[in-house]
Amino acid sequence: MTRHRIALLCAATVLLFCTPQLAGTEPAGATGQHGPECVSSPTPAGSQGRALLDIVERDQQDLKLRAVIARVTRNGREVWTGAVGPSMTDVPARPDMRFRVGNVGIAFMGTVLLQLVDEGRVGLDDPLSRWMPEIPHSDEITLRMLADTTSGIRDYVTAPGFADAINAQPFKQWSPQELLAVAHPDDLLYRPGTNWNYSHTNFLLLGEALERITDTRLDHLLEQRIHRPLGLRSTSNSYTPDIPAPVLHAFTAQRGMYEESTFWNPSWTTAPGAVITMDVCDLARAGAGIGSGQTLVVVAVVCALDGCLLDSGPCEAHIKSGAVRRLTAATAVRVVAASQAPNVRLEPSGTRSLYPERRRSVSSRPPPPSTLPA
Repeated sequence: MTRHRIALLCAATVLLFCTPQLAGTEPAGATGQHGPECVSSPTPAGSQGRALLDIVERDQQDLKLRAVIARVTRNGREVWTGAVGPSMTDVPARPDMRFRVGNVGIAFMGTVLLQLVDEGRVGLDDPLSRWMPEIPHSDEITLRMLADTTSGIRDYVTAPGFADAINAQPFKQWSPQELLAVAHPDDLLYRPGTNWNYSHTNFLLLGEALERITDTRLDHLLEQRIHRPLGLRSTSNSYTPDIPAPVLHAFTAQRGMYEESTFWNPSWTTAPGAVITMDVCDLARAGAGIGSGQTLVVVAVVCALDGCLLDSGPCEAHIKSGAVRRLTAATAVRVVAASQAPNVRLEPSGTRSLYPERRRSVSSRPPPPSTLPA
């Protein structure tokens, strides 16, 4: 069973954490760093709750999963939260257990980039060379290309021998320099912006670019701009393999033996500072918040959905002039058409100004010391 197939179980309104042969928690009595609100729903008596639990239990059996943690919400309200299966031997899985969430950190970085566009601090089509001139082809590669992974840079994860190196040394701490060297950024797959390939290297570079643009460490940036605004109280980054308790332990047989992999080093997975752990309740909050554009103004929401409106049109001008206000995601649908009309002015009642007086140029500030090779 592949991880990709498992990911397909997670729908927009149902958030599941499930990994093949997954197990884990801290011993009974262990204390976490977050409140008790992420708990199992009462034993479902109604048809809806019972049906959801039946689905989770059936998928657990069909996919041969040791444990599954699930949360179902509708319009932001809990429908059902629970966990099935053992975490460790004789220890049940619980909804408040922390686990690694992988590409959720990539979505957070992309959202921060759109926030900076909202503020007029960067443009999506600004060249990477503005902040990272030492990267090969950085004058051809834009911030947009890093975020939508169309830069042409190879993926270090699929490079020959990389998987073998991970399996041989699962506890190795990989540096950004080592990972970038594996990707050979001087040898592009195609001319930047003319094709697409999934590449972890793009997100490694995007994280570094965000740090230089803001003069802020990436984990602090995500905490300030994503975790706090969305109320993610059980979400954190770690620069080590550590996971805050209570932990959902993981097991795997990918090296030919069945062994615990909970604390294998995840430093190779994405940009340092975006290696995130959370519980299923925060995962639900993050899905709703990022998916509905709660931390963005409407033009960035439309850009995230449509991918083209920030290139031209009066909305961009209104962002720069401060006329655009913070809008709800529901308004974004109407703006797709409105943004193409001349002289549109978006000022719905009852909304707040976008980051008053926070815009500032970065061109006069020297970049922080590089963590990537010259």
